[in-house]
Amino acid sequence: MTPGALAHYGCSLAAAPSIREPLHAPVAHLVRGGVIEGIHYGSVVVLAADGSVELQIGDIEAAFYPRSALKPVQAVAMLRAGLPLDGELLSLTAASHSGEERHLAGTRRILELAGLAEDHLRNVTDMPFDPVVREDWIRAGRLPSRLAQNCSGKHAAMLYTAHLNGWSLDDYLDPAHPLQQAIAEIVEDLTGQAIARVTVDGCGAPLFSVSLHGLARAAARITTAPPGTPEARVADAMREHAEMASGTGRDVAALMRAVPGLLTKDGFEGVQVAALPDGRAVAVKIADGADRARIPVTAAALARCGVDPAALTEFAGAPLLGGGAVVGSIRPARALDPLAESQAP
Repeated sequence: MTPGALAHYGCSLAAAPSIREPLHAPVAHLVRGGVIEGIHYGSVVVLAADGSVELQIGDIEAAFYPRSALKPVQAVAMLRAGLPLDGELLSLTAASHSGEERHLAGTRRILELAGLAEDHLRNVTDMPFDPVVREDWIRAGRLPSRLAQNCSGKHAAMLYTAHLNGWSLDDYLDPAHPLQQAIAEIVEDLTGQAIARVTVDGCGAPLFSVSLHGLARAAARITTAPPGTPEARVADAMREHAEMASGTGRDVAALMRAVPGLLTKDGFEGVQVAALPDGRAVAVKIADGADRARIPVTAAALARCGVDPAALTEFAGAPLLGGGAVVGSIRPARALDPLAESQAP
């Protein structure tokens, strides 16, 4: 981090988070017929508008991998390196998209702007992420492709950024590549801490390990940045084009529509980060990676953050059925929602 960046954020770069077994705590209960049938462990951090920790559950300082929840930070890094995108295409840059035709068309457009083609992509091949889109894809006899893989927008933008800077293209995923070095610098800049470890994400791109606290801090810095800055451009693009950053029917897009000004991003293995324009932010990690607990826990954390619970009702989690009737639900643990266990099954 440069001295200028330190002065801008009024902080110093903290040491890398400790690599250890995280001390997760119960964050959600699977309640069936009034009995706790299962427990999801995890960690949650809620930041106040001034950046102080308002609530912490579990281990918010251990090193972990944010997975795709780090994509808004990666997008900021590419804008700082000269990527000239805004609107839908910038939202797609930070997307874990569903593989809909608009996502594929947007990725092709980014490649065309760089004078490149699908063959230049180095992400893994895959079917579309959305189950319905995937089934249509299979029925049409289409094969897995790099374009359909949910990170293709990010990879196309990485190629475009490398092309604009005169950097090599074939090895743009190498952690030692100038592009990935630039991204790593901004990860440290926005999280305010050194990277603990670098590995490879599912799509093939470098993945940087930070803390849950650092991830929440980065999201808050993105949403509180002055208009026109790379951070603000990413936040605006994702909020205004939420379906481009995710897909039709995805909970990420629905959450941004339900809570005015909210920026949120999910990640595999039960990760979610969200931040409001005034700097209030939450970050969630479900220890076992269970997706069914991710959004209910996030919604409860946002309520603790001051978001009107009425706006979060639809994100309370899918009901549990028994014989076709509702007999239970996933509920936040008492540490997150003191009223949760007093509610009727």
